[in-house]
Amino acid sequence: MTKIALVVSDVDGTLVTHDKRLTDKAKAAVKKLEDNGIGFTITSSRPPVGMRFLIEPLGITLPIGPFNGSSMVDGDLKPMVQHLIGEAAARKSIEILDKYGVDVWIFTNDDWVIKRDDGKYVPHERDTIQHAPLMVEDFGPYYAKACKIVGASSDFPLLERCETEMQQVLGDSAVAVRSQNYYLDVTPPNQSKGTFVKAMAERLGISLEAIATVGDMRNDLPMFAVSGMSVAMGNASDAVKAQATDVTTSNEDEGFAGAVEIILKRNAVS
Repeated sequence: MTKIALVVSDVDGTLVTHDKRLTDKAKAAVKKLEDNGIGFTITSSRPPVGMRFLIEPLGITLPIGPFNGSSMVDGDLKPMVQHLIGEAAARKSIEILDKYGVDVWIFTNDDWVIKRDDGKYVPHERDTIQHAPLMVEDFGPYYAKACKIVGASSDFPLLERCETEMQQVLGDSAVAVRSQNYYLDVTPPNQSKGTFVKAMAERLGISLEAIATVGDMRNDLPMFAVSGMSVAMGNASDAVKAQATDVTTSNEDEGFAGAVEIILKRNAVS
């Protein structure tokens, strides 16, 4: 059995708690990986600025993967690799989101762009990524710069129906998948957390079998599919757990630290 040399973790619902806290046990778990010669990095649907708060306390020196892994940025959040949705797909995505009446946001590498600031999840996102939105009257100038488009709604079944239609309409022109029950993300085509994991393997000169991934949502499944080991959080759905090699406890019960222990135990018997 190949020893794990790199751990790639999701952020929300995985590395941090429900209220977006990084616990002392999670920090200690990453330090334990380092002490055992195992690299660590993160990938998330978040924009780069929303991942900044994790870099220093976790001592992350490897590239990180924002926008569901469709970009790769360094520790200063400067793009190393960047893919865009494309103007036509961005325009079509927003048309569909408008049709369903959900709040629409556009993320570029540097900005979070919105048309209204009274949406239910605007304060939540502001607190989560620790960055204020840019208010505009017209999304037009941002179509060609879109790294991610988000439809936000507290009507989870409606957003699920929107996700299905979005996938049918966009086809291969973009990826549409919910990162949370309340967020539907549209990201660049042929890019995912799985492609980020593959890029990290190539960059580090290690096999995919030597990578362990940790996550909780459907947008984590592409990295589960390519990594040698995958750990689903206890708060993940049964469908997500079924695609993982192992399952830990929830993010409210130090599940990330538990995942690290599972990974270290595997290495001990390899």
